Amino acid sequence: MIFLYRVILKIDTILKNIYKKAYIEVCKSRGMKVGKNVIFVEKPSCGSEPYLIEIGDGTKITAGCSFINHDGAMYVIRSMEKYADARNFGRIKIGKNCFVGNNCIFLPGSQMGSNCILGAGSVLSSSMPDNSVYAGVPARFICTIDEYGDKALENNVMYPRSIEKNRMALDDFIKTNLPHTYKPIK
Repeated sequence: MIFLYRVILKIDTILKNIYKKAYIEVCKSRGMKVGKNVIFVEKPSCGSEPYLIEIGDGTKITAGCSFINHDGAMYVIRSMEKYADARNFGRIKIGKNCFVGNNCIFLPGSQMGSNCILGAGSVLSSSMPDNSVYAGVPARFICTIDEYGDKALENNVMYPRSIEKNRMALDDFIKTNLPHTYKPIK
């Protein structure tokens, strides 16, 4: 029975990857700029104006991310005579070598500098400078990329680099050797 589940999951993964690739290619054909070596873990939502999105080289966009390049709420106020011509569109730009955590939302006019990290679940409504880490709703400055790297080294999980290419061996090593310690209560 487990074999059947694995087959079904594999087919699902293949179909999702085909759909993701097709969606990204359609967005690019509509003007979205995507640099070299950009990784999309899953299909993002690029809105109805993908030509307003630019993503730099070496960036990784994880699951559930959305690019909102216009304010659909204008629908409500445009029914009022005073706001009949209200429109709100904005470009969205992500620099080079960035990481975007799961379920992030980019609002019109937001920009991520290069070498940046946007924490999972964040809503970027402004711009981030190069070499920074932002997170939250709305996203706010957390630390510099150097401070983040130093903290990562303090909390580093050591394992032989030779097993990185063998996911089963890596999983087994982490499962067996990772201590049962948790973050303190704040």
